[in-house]
Amino acid sequence: MRALTALYYRQKPDFASIVFLVVAFLTGTAGALQVPTLSLFLSGEVGVRPILVGTFYTVSAVIGIMVSQWLAHRSDKSGNRRMLIVWCCFLGALGCVLFAFDRHYLLLITVGVLLGSFGGTGNPQVFALAREHADHTAREAVMFNSILRAQVSLAWVIGPPLAFALAIGYGFTAMYLGAALAFLGCALLVWKALPDIPSQKHHIPAHHVRVSWWRDPAVRLLFIACTLMWTCNSMYLITMPLYITHTLGLPEKTVGLLMGTAAGLEIPSMLIAGYYTRRFGKRSMMRFATAAGVFFYIGMTLVANEYAMIGMQLLNAIFIGIIAGIGMLYFQDLMPGQIGMATTLFATCTRTGSVIAGAIAGGVAEVWGYHAVFYVAVASVATALACCYRLKDV
Repeated sequence: MRALTALYYRQKPDFASIVFLVVAFLTGTAGALQVPTLSLFLSGEVGVRPILVGTFYTVSAVIGIMVSQWLAHRSDKSGNRRMLIVWCCFLGALGCVLFAFDRHYLLLITVGVLLGSFGGTGNPQVFALAREHADHTAREAVMFNSILRAQVSLAWVIGPPLAFALAIGYGFTAMYLGAALAFLGCALLVWKALPDIPSQKHHIPAHHVRVSWWRDPAVRLLFIACTLMWTCNSMYLITMPLYITHTLGLPEKTVGLLMGTAAGLEIPSMLIAGYYTRRFGKRSMMRFATAAGVFFYIGMTLVANEYAMIGMQLLNAIFIGIIAGIGMLYFQDLMPGQIGMATTLFATCTRTGSVIAGAIAGGVAEVWGYHAVFYVAVASVATALACCYRLKDV
C-alpha cells in the first residue's frame, strides 16, 4: 500500500488536501445512506408499484442532468466553485429532511428530486475543485483523484450497512436525517476550510473551442461507453435490493452486506488502478474494468447463492472502482480548460444511465421479473466493452 500512494505523498499533504479527503467521504456517505434503500423506501414506505419505482429513478436522473449541466456552465464561468458546493450541500440537506418526514409520491418526485439533484451535483464539483487544487499545487492528479475516490468507496463500505441498520432499527426518518447531517457537515467544511482555487489558463486545441462536446468524436464515444456502464450499475442498484428480498427471500441485511463488500473492495481497486494507469494508460484500464463488468453481470444471471454473490463483488469492485476514477480523468484530459464541464459530463453519464435504467428496470421487472433485468445488463456492458476498444488514447 505504501508503493501505491508514494506518488501522492512525495509532497507533504497540505491542510486543504486533507479536507478534500474528508469532504469526499462525507459526500459519499450522504449518497451511501440514500441510494441503497431508495427502492425499498418507495416500495415499502411510500407504497408504489415497480413501474413507479423505475419512473422515480428516471425523473430523478432527468432533473439531475438539467441541474448539473446548468451548474457546470456556471461553475466554469464564475470561478467561485467553492461557494457553489456549499449551496449544493445545503439544498441536498433540505431534500433529505423532506424525505425524512414526507411520504407523498408526487411531492417527493418533484420538490424532493429537485433538491436532491442539487445535493448530487455537489459531488462532481468537489472533484472538479480537487483537480484544480492538484494542478495548482503540482500534485499528481491521477493518484490524488484515486485516493479521493477511495474515500467515497470507504463511505460506501460504511454507508449501506448503516443505512439498513437505521432504517430497520429506527425507521427511514432517522436514516434520512443522518444523510442530512452528512450534507451539512460537508457544507461547513467546504465553507470554512477549503480555499478558492484561482482559474488557470490552458492551451486549448482549436477543435475544443469550435465544437460542442457531442460533436467531438472522442468525447462522444467516451460518453456513450460510460453511460452504458452506469446504466448497468443503476439497474443493479434499482433491482438488486428487491431481487434479493422479494425473489430470493433473503434478509434485507444481505443487501447492505453485498454493497458494503463491493465498496470495500473498490478501495484497493482504485488505488491499484491509480498506480498502474501510469504504466498501462487510461484506455487499457477502462477495457480491463469493463471486461470485469461483463463477467460480473453474467454471474448475476447464473448465481442465486448468497456467498457466491458476495464473492462476485470483487468483479463488481474492479468494474466500478476503475471507471469511477479513471473515467472522470479521461473526460478531463479530453476537455482541457473545462474541468467543471468535463467532471459534470462524467456525472451526467451516471444520471443518463439512471434514466435508461429506470425505464428498463421498472418495465422489465413488471413484466418478466427482477431476474430478467440482469440479462439486459449483460447486453449493455458488452456494448460498452466494444466502445472501449474504439476509444482514443490519452
